Amino acid sequence: MSLPPVRTRDEYVPLTHEQFRERFMARFFDPVFEEVSAELERVFEKAWDGYIQYRKSPRKQPAGEGFADPGFELPVEWLATRDAIARAEHRHRDPASPSRILVVNGSTRSEHTCPGEISKTRRLAEAAQAIIESVDGFEVDFLDLSTLADEPWKVIHPCKACVSTTMPLCHWPCSCYPNHALGQTNDWMAEIYPRWTAAHGVMLVCPVHWYQAPASLKLMIDRLVCADGGNADPTTTRGKDPALAKSLELEGWDYPKHLAGRGFAVLTHGDASGPETLRRLLAEWLTDIGMIQAGAQAVVDTWIGYYKPYATSHEDLDASPETFALAEAAAASLVGLVRQLRSGTYHRPDEHVEAPREK
Repeated sequence: MSLPPVRTRDEYVPLTHEQFRERFMARFFDPVFEEVSAELERVFEKAWDGYIQYRKSPRKQPAGEGFADPGFELPVEWLATRDAIARAEHRHRDPASPSRILVVNGSTRSEHTCPGEISKTRRLAEAAQAIIESVDGFEVDFLDLSTLADEPWKVIHPCKACVSTTMPLCHWPCSCYPNHALGQTNDWMAEIYPRWTAAHGVMLVCPVHWYQAPASLKLMIDRLVCADGGNADPTTTRGKDPALAKSLELEGWDYPKHLAGRGFAVLTHGDASGPETLRRLLAEWLTDIGMIQAGAQAVVDTWIGYYKPYATSHEDLDASPETFALAEAAAASLVGLVRQLRSGTYHRPDEHVEAPREK
């Protein structure tokens, strides 16, 4: 097959000096910064230089052993995240390590910022956490996505869809961030990738936001695309060379599933519509990336305060002990699957069946 062209259309037009300055200075709107205005001007000029010269990754070093081109320079931040994933994978495979379940609070609602009240999702996730931690040999890594809303400069940047150009251009872990030229830093995914890797099971608990997953959860899901077929060696694509990456995929790509074999559970809830659809979508996504559902009770959806006032929703949850029981049953099911996975007693019915499609 001939190499398809890299499709482009518009010439890149950078911001003007004044446009960039306006955006930069907007971060220092508080009058207290007027005392250091001269210093800010100097910092701004350095930031402008980094932008206009496009210093995406100003600190690099040779990739080293284990890469196709050991001398090719890669960002030091990417190498650090890769090393963290390697350590997490070693822990995951260590039979002497405790069984770890990543419990994800998929609600962005936080009592420490504008909502002023804890989320119902957080309460259900904590109920699941308690069940898991009550079992000998199990521990919980609680991933609270609401901290995106109540901690300064903590972000999950959006996926740039490198996969849709070609799979090898999507690196494992993601190399799109940090991008210092564009001020796209503090990317939380650098910490989240190793946490998913270390887990033997993952439990997602989340509400419905306008018929879909909350934006914070969807950001994480999109950025986990590199776990499903991602390229663990950016030297093979000379960083982000789309033509070279297309050639690699067409020569034959095995679409490695970096999180395959871990168990999962899902609980979604809503108050008017959507939890069943969201539950199904999340379960299908996790299955598609190679993870294993922990039985029928591990993937559930429910209602809390169906078409009742939002103001009394916590009271509606209080009056529904069966909703907590659903979370606890899902967690217990996941514990059971993880035991089987780690002991070697679990066997997929289709493990000897060759997949008819590559990806």
